[in-house]
Amino acid sequence: MKAAVITFPGSNCDRDLAVGFEKAGAQVVKVWHKETELPAGIDLIAVPGGFSYGDYLRCGAIASRSPVGQAIADFAGRGGYVLGICNGFQILTEMGLLPGALMRNATLKYICKPVALSVASADSAYTESYGVGTQVTFPIAHHDGNYQIDPNGLAALQGEDRVAFRYVENPNGSVDDIAGVLSENRRVLGMMPHPERAIEPAQGGADGAALFRALSGIMASA
Repeated sequence: MKAAVITFPGSNCDRDLAVGFEKAGAQVVKVWHKETELPAGIDLIAVPGGFSYGDYLRCGAIASRSPVGQAIADFAGRGGYVLGICNGFQILTEMGLLPGALMRNATLKYICKPVALSVASADSAYTESYGVGTQVTFPIAHHDGNYQIDPNGLAALQGEDRVAFRYVENPNGSVDDIAGVLSENRRVLGMMPHPERAIEPAQGGADGAALFRALSGIMASA
C-alpha cells in the first residue's frame, strides 16, 4: 500500500498520520500543498488534522482550493480512497467530497480529550475490522467539530448506512451524534476524532491501529 499524506501550512498531524500508516506496513509519501500532481501508484490520500492556513475564512476553506486540491478531487472522482481527519474532514466537506458542514462546537469551547465512539457501519474499508456496535476510544482536539447537515441529507446518510462513527456521549453538538461519515461509494471517510493518536499503548490506547492495519491489508490484496 502506498499512501500520500498531504501537508498544508498549519497542518500538525501529518507526521502522526504517516506513522500510523508506516506502523501498519504501508509506504508513505509526503505531498506539499503546492503540488498539482500526486506521485504515481498512490492507493490512498490522507488529509491530516491541524489548522490549515490558520483556519481563516472557514476551517478548511482555503485548503480546499489549494493547488493540490484539484488532484485530491480528481483522485476521489476516479474511485480512489481518501481519509480526512479533523481539519481533513473539514477540508473534504469544503471540497464537496462529503456532505454537511463542521460548525463551532455547541459549547463554544475548544475540546481536547479522549472520547468513546461506537462503530455505526462496518461496510467500509475503514471500519470493517471493528464490527458494528464496537466501542473504541480516540482523542478529539477541535473547536469546530459540530457536524451539521440538512434533514434530507441526514436521512440519506442514515438510509444508506453512511454514518461510520457516532459519539457515545456527544461532546460538540453534532447532529445524530455523528463523528464520521462516508461518501456514496464508501471510499471517502471524514471523521473528527483522531485514530492516528491511538495506535499504541504509550498514547493511552491502541484502538486506532486496526483502522490502519485494515486499510493496509485491503490495499495490499487489491
